[in-house]
Amino acid sequence: MDNSQQHMQLFINHINKDVTLDEVGLKKLSSILVFKELNKKEFLIKPGEAANTMNFIVQGCMRSYYLDKNAQEHTLQLGIEQWWINDLYSYLSRKKSRMYVQALEKTLLIQIPRIELEKLYIEVPEMSHFFRIKIQNAYVAVQERVIDSMSDDAYERYENFRKAYRDIEQRVPQYIIASYLGVTPEFLSYLRKKHS
Repeated sequence: MDNSQQHMQLFINHINKDVTLDEVGLKKLSSILVFKELNKKEFLIKPGEAANTMNFIVQGCMRSYYLDKNAQEHTLQLGIEQWWINDLYSYLSRKKSRMYVQALEKTLLIQIPRIELEKLYIEVPEMSHFFRIKIQNAYVAVQERVIDSMSDDAYERYENFRKAYRDIEQRVPQYIIASYLGVTPEFLSYLRKKHS
């Protein structure tokens, strides 16, 4: 089995955790997939661009973030192998993105273009069900994160991050973790030392 077949199998196994596709559904899905490679620090989406694909991480590590009016970075999402990453606001609203979606390592994505995916929803209803589950989960995660940011102190947020992102902490620079938690890198360093 060559690499692209292995990547494809990984993707299909991921889909099959939530829905079961028959041969016809698999064939239709496979025919619309696009492989995309990004180098470290390369952008998938920048502000002003539209998010027009669903993006599954086969290999690598990515983040989405925005810059406030003081050019301060705020990391909204991190993603590694077998996670999805996007600017869902731009994708769902069809408005231009206000975020950056960037590779933190050399990354391989499997993308599903919006137009083909919308046809697939009709032809293969299981895919509509699959993405309904994914978007619901994303909404729940965002709401949890907002509530945690308003109610938890910085150390509780850091502990929650470590539980949720066990496999990510060693792969992501400390300043990005700090921006995800809403603290300075110095304060994150202090928290780690205090509680080590």
